[in-house]
Amino acid sequence: MSRDSRWSALLELVGKHGRVDVEDAARTLAVSAATIRRDLDQLAEQQLLTRTRGGAVAHGVSYELALRYKTGRNAPEKQAIGRAVAELVAAGEVVGLTGGTTITEVARSLALRPDLVGDGAAGAAGQPTLTVVTNALNIANELVIRPQIKIVVTGGVARPQSYELTGPLASGVLGEITLDVAVLGVNAIDTEGGAYVHHEGEASINRLLAQQAQRVVVAADSSKIGKRAFARVCDLDLVDFLVTDEGITPEATARFTEAGITVIAV
Repeated sequence: MSRDSRWSALLELVGKHGRVDVEDAARTLAVSAATIRRDLDQLAEQQLLTRTRGGAVAHGVSYELALRYKTGRNAPEKQAIGRAVAELVAAGEVVGLTGGTTITEVARSLALRPDLVGDGAAGAAGQPTLTVVTNALNIANELVIRPQIKIVVTGGVARPQSYELTGPLASGVLGEITLDVAVLGVNAIDTEGGAYVHHEGEASINRLLAQQAQRVVVAADSSKIGKRAFARVCDLDLVDFLVTDEGITPEATARFTEAGITVIAV
């Protein structure tokens, strides 16, 4: 197991249980206790957890796994979702993208769309074929080198957990534009409360993106369906599409369909 895989697993254990024991983690990950101690020391140096005698505990009151440690979770499902969402976007449209690992896959799929790239693209003469508005620094960083995509980045204060910009500066920019489609990454979604994320600042920006769009797509793997998180983004009446993986149950699909949402499972 690589170091990054161990770190991700350790952070997940801390996030799930609130603490981790060196000996238990060593058995779970099939590595030596010395390796686990070294990993925990290095994670503590990054202030991602707090070391204790014999283990570590979650750092701070709330706990959210940092984006860079979530990239490998449900990766094939997220890549398939990204491709499916990209197919819902037409050339020439203005697309709003939030942050998160699933929406990062959406951005990558948009960048590789055949009708948006190369000699066959509408913008081959030098004009962008797509406009992307995002508050996610990592997504802007990936797309800015794509000449066929015009990137608009909101202002705001960056959250190190998700690389997303939040606050009044971000709200000010989004309040002055309109979108053809908004693609929301969420931490949870259910048919009673709607869509949720962990952070109230991100919820506010995501809600504004949805309100400024003609149609709204929620991209979420099935592990997030039927759950709730701390901050509510919006009711389901703002959502037009839910793109998820085949792990969604028939019962959940029926409930979302009854709520007027088109469910696409890939």
